[in-house]
Amino acid sequence: MPPLASVKDLRLTRNVTVSVAAGRTPVTVEDRDRTRPFVLLHGGGGPRTMSGFADLLAERTHSRVLLPTHPGFAGTPRPEELGSTRDLAAMYVDLVERLDLSDVTLVGNSFGGWLAAEIALLGSPRVSGAVIVDGIGVEIPGHPVTDVSGLSPTEITAISWHDSSKIPVAPAGAPAPSPDLPALLAYTGPQMADPTLLGRLRNLDLPVHVVWGESDGIVDPGYGRAYAAAIPGSSFTLLPGTGHLPQLETPQELFDAIWERGRDTLRA
Repeated sequence: MPPLASVKDLRLTRNVTVSVAAGRTPVTVEDRDRTRPFVLLHGGGGPRTMSGFADLLAERTHSRVLLPTHPGFAGTPRPEELGSTRDLAAMYVDLVERLDLSDVTLVGNSFGGWLAAEIALLGSPRVSGAVIVDGIGVEIPGHPVTDVSGLSPTEITAISWHDSSKIPVAPAGAPAPSPDLPALLAYTGPQMADPTLLGRLRNLDLPVHVVWGESDGIVDPGYGRAYAAAIPGSSFTLLPGTGHLPQLETPQELFDAIWERGRDTLRA
C-alpha cells in the first residue's frame, strides 16, 4: 500500500489522496474518521452533493464516513483505463483494500447508487451492505431514465427537486450547481444504463436497502421499486416530499430511513 499523502486535518475531517489501481490513479477522499466505515458515493453533481450528508452521518452515528471523488469529477484526472462503471467499481474495491477497511456500508446516490451495486456485485468480503438512493443503471420497461444531456442546468434542477425553495443558492459570482456531464457520461455511456445489470442484481448476497424520492423526475418510483425487486431480500423505502437528491433536500428523512430500517445490520 502506498503512503497516504496530502493529509489535511479539519476538525474531524481530513482529505487524503490514495493511489489505487496499481498506483496509477490518485483518488481524493474526505475521511471523517471515527468507528465503523460508511463509503458515500456521489452522483453526477460531484462530491459536494454528498458532503453535508457525510457530516450528518458522522455526527449522528459516530461512524467513520469516507467520501471519495470519482476520478474525472471536480477537475480531477480520469485515466483511460477507467472507462466504465464496472472499472470504477473495481478501483473502489482496491481502495477499500488499501485503506484496510472492513464491515463497509456503501451509500450511493444516482450514479453512485449504480456504482454501489457494481461494487457489491464484486463480492468483496470487506463490504457488508449497501444503500442505493435514487440509483440509475438498470433498464426498466416503461420507466426510462430521463435524458439530461440536452437539458440546461435549470431544467435538470427543476426535475431533481420536489421543493424548489430548498435548492441551495450559489454564492454571488459562483456558477450555478450542475451535473458534470462529461465525467458522468465517461462512465455511464449515453444511455446511462447497463442492460445486463438488472439480471446481475439477482446474484447479490448482502443486505441492500433501496431508498427513493417520491417526486424524482430523473428516475421515477416505479423504476426504484423494480430496482429493489431485482435484489434478493432487499427493502424499499419511499420518501415523500423528496426528489432525486434526498441527501440534499430531506437529509434527516434519508438518515432516518437508513438508520431505522438498517438498525439490525448497520449498527455495531
